[in-house]
Amino acid sequence: MDAVIYNITDLKVEIERLKASKTVQEEAIKSHFNSPTAIFHTITSLFKHTPASGESSSLFGGQDMVSLISRFVLPFVLNKTIFRSSNFIIKAVVGLLSQKASGLINEKSVGSVWDKIKSVIPKIIPDKLLHKKKAPKPVVDYGIPPDSESY
Repeated sequence: MDAVIYNITDLKVEIERLKASKTVQEEAIKSHFNSPTAIFHTITSLFKHTPASGESSSLFGGQDMVSLISRFVLPFVLNKTIFRSSNFIIKAVVGLLSQKASGLINEKSVGSVWDKIKSVIPKIIPDKLLHKKKAPKPVVDYGIPPDSESY
């Protein structure tokens, strides 16, 4: 889209066109950041992808947030707990393998595990612990019997 400029008037026209284009682009950018919700939607649009098309338009290659977080948390937790006294090479191998394994962790797998845990909890914990009985509400006595008919 390179404009061919032959004289000064062509140059002035091109400068005016670029200024108009600049103002349009500035207004579009301002509309993305004019309120907190617009900022939130702009940031979250970086993480979304379209599953219908094969390509992902997100910043992190189509990974959901759970998968992205697990890529960093899983190696850190393993190296700080199980492999605490291991040497550098073992920790590096654990880091590489756990990052590859974190690809299996996504929102669906975490959601299914959570649903299984929720279904097992009522079977393990008795109903008495889950559903505590509320104490009865104290009756306030104002000195007037409720069955008096004097009006």
